[in-house]
Amino acid sequence: MNKKQPWLPVGGAEARIVIVGFMLLFCVLGGYFSVRPVRETIGTILGRKATQDLWVFTAIFAILIVPLFAVVGGLVGLVMGAICRITNWPHRAIVSSVALLPLLGGAVEQRVDTTNLERVQQREVFVAAAPETIWRVLIDTRDIHPDEVESAWMYRIGVPTPQAGVGDLRDGEHLRHITMGKGVHFDQVATDWDVGRRVTWRYRFADDSFPPGALDDHVRIGGQYFDVSECSYSLKPVAGGTQLAIRMKYRVSTHFNWYAAPVADWLVGDFAEVILDFYAKRAALAPSQAGSS
Repeated sequence: MNKKQPWLPVGGAEARIVIVGFMLLFCVLGGYFSVRPVRETIGTILGRKATQDLWVFTAIFAILIVPLFAVVGGLVGLVMGAICRITNWPHRAIVSSVALLPLLGGAVEQRVDTTNLERVQQREVFVAAAPETIWRVLIDTRDIHPDEVESAWMYRIGVPTPQAGVGDLRDGEHLRHITMGKGVHFDQVATDWDVGRRVTWRYRFADDSFPPGALDDHVRIGGQYFDVSECSYSLKPVAGGTQLAIRMKYRVSTHFNWYAAPVADWLVGDFAEVILDFYAKRAALAPSQAGSS
């Protein structure tokens, strides 16, 4: 009598490998066909560029989060391995319960309040120009080309580059109307104003300051996870020019500030260095521009 053939013509360890391989392939294809209609919908509503930016943002933030997951996953793996050896695990019931922990943890995490961490970054640079020349550039800067500032990492990872900071005096307030790529716009309002010496800007946003798809929520100023409360510039006359300094106060609000805060420090500090260099170069060109007009 012929023996009935098994439904899966493999056995032992091979069966487990085949099943795991099938589940991996199923998840990859299932994930692709789940995301594809979302991508096509975004492309239809917001345009092809928005779809490209979506993938860029996803890839960049995935790269930034990999070190965190690697550290946490490695530590948890070591601890779990030690527990298994000491207690003679695993038992099937226990393994099944542990497998549910990530799902339970994800549900609980959303209910945990985030903590606000206030940070400060300061930088300074020598500029071979008089304070009054630098001051004019600070309070009114127009026609900013991407190549003047795009070396800052926050712009490399997808934040729109600035286009202009137009000075204005309205209802007794000194303002700068900031415009950036992708339709981003907002005002900087002076809270400390000493002509030729220092200025402190706070930020004022409108309902349409950030069009849909312009910025990821994790890097949007004034958002749930990140905000810049104020930005100050000070100008000190020195031999041969001016010492120009910037001081930025910002907030980081996540469930893992111990990791997010250093990343924010790096991005904001790098931006401060690039923007000081930008103002220094603009101030150096200001006299020749004035003379040619």
